[in-house]
Amino acid sequence: MIGLDEAQKQMEALYGENRKITDGDYDESCAAKCVNGTFVGKKADGVIAFKGIPFVGKQPSGDLRWKAPVDVVPDDGVYEAYYFGKVPCQVANVGQIGSCYPQGEDCLHLNVWKADGGDGKRPVMVWIHGGAYELGSTVEPREEGTAFVAENPDVILVSVEYRLNALGFLHLSHLPDGADYPDAQNLGLMDQMAALKWVHENIEAFGGDPGNVTIFGQSAGGGSVSLLPLAKGSHEYFQKVIAQSGSPAFCRSTEQAIECTDKIMEGLGCTTVADLMKIDADKIVAVASTAAAMPLTTPERDGEFLPKEPFDAYESGAAKDLVIMQGCTKDECAYFVGGVGPELFTPWAEGGKAEKLAQLTDEERALAESWCAERQGEDYEVLSSFLDQYWFNAPLIRAAESQVKGGGKTYVYYFRVESSVPLMKSGHAIELSELFNHPEETFVTGRQFDATFSKTMRKMWVQFAKCGDPSLPADVSPDGTAKEWPLYDLTDKRVMVFDEFDIRAEKESSMNIVDWDRTYFLAKYYVR
Repeated sequence: MIGLDEAQKQMEALYGENRKITDGDYDESCAAKCVNGTFVGKKADGVIAFKGIPFVGKQPSGDLRWKAPVDVVPDDGVYEAYYFGKVPCQVANVGQIGSCYPQGEDCLHLNVWKADGGDGKRPVMVWIHGGAYELGSTVEPREEGTAFVAENPDVILVSVEYRLNALGFLHLSHLPDGADYPDAQNLGLMDQMAALKWVHENIEAFGGDPGNVTIFGQSAGGGSVSLLPLAKGSHEYFQKVIAQSGSPAFCRSTEQAIECTDKIMEGLGCTTVADLMKIDADKIVAVASTAAAMPLTTPERDGEFLPKEPFDAYESGAAKDLVIMQGCTKDECAYFVGGVGPELFTPWAEGGKAEKLAQLTDEERALAESWCAERQGEDYEVLSSFLDQYWFNAPLIRAAESQVKGGGKTYVYYFRVESSVPLMKSGHAIELSELFNHPEETFVTGRQFDATFSKTMRKMWVQFAKCGDPSLPADVSPDGTAKEWPLYDLTDKRVMVFDEFDIRAEKESSMNIVDWDRTYFLAKYYVR
């Protein structure tokens, strides 16, 4: 792994500031006329990339810190869209190297990739990055869109930035002067909604179909795309959802949010929002990243933007008009084991396990402990498997069941390809570099996966975006063999298993995916 200084140098070398074009000298074949201006991209490998397009009328800095995103206003100007905009304020981490790109509160931009030429309206895929709602960005090299669109020229790819950490998810209304900040707890999701509104109103200028939009994301992005369908008015902007290693469980209660805010305020020596407004964003984020124990600064089930009980909302049919594809990897938390090592992971995971057990009834606690006692392996492996269960596996299956009970459709997958990085196994985020057609990005994978397997996975994601069914006809499948992906139901509970040389559908009960009978109760509780 490279050091932080080296990572920052690499990212800063990519930085530039998009300027207004006033002399009329630009390539009109690379231009798209939008409500808030005409944006001019750059062409490479048959793909035009438009980077750093603002999707708000004013950036959320100064007096607009902790305020809802502001709609764009009409603009006849012409602007470069050559460079990514600034990334959201966060603590830089070489594990997600995009966090080392220049940062700022003026971060609400999006990027569009489209193949050069072609007629008709193309399906649109809007990517929402992960990073635990604390870090991450659209600048992440493994998620750059050129290679993906070059292989799949019949779709438009969009990626969006949103406010993170305490600038995007901080409950303030309980403070003495907090009444003027009623949305602060869910601003990151509101930013995503603002981006989707911009896409809906402008994507035709890029050749996209505003009536055929898929939102997809991983980790916090997977949590985001699981929660956005529950926001009022959101279904106007998308029709399909792909949630990767994220679920409606990735949020917190108002009580948890207030507890988190109070810890941050104490760490900063503040008592009011006015105090907070005087502090630099970098310091707020730094203190929030250390002072806020779990739950982190995540979306809040506030009963306004999000329902108090998201799973219940799904079961009541809140997303029955949407088609959802969702899944997780076999060893999600092995990512953290591989990242920090067993010595640091074990005490951290023991704390997470203790917190969860404390929430359970005596009967549930006995079931959880008996499940752990039967796991094979070192202590850190058992702990990792336990966190897999309650952070990812159990919420995934509960989300799928809730969608079906509510009258909706869902497809479920289980990704089992393993990394060559020691201890990483089939960990969190292992699929991303191959999904975006960047096999050279091996930080998590440690190697390149089989090319036909990876292309098949990408084609399934694209096929779902096109028609709402990820099954591949033989003439679309890279190996010429049809791949039938059945809908998840409450009887057979079939899931698509992604092994490197065998993609197949199996009954959930026939596989060691989850020990469902003894861990279902874990999904009754949200992430702490």
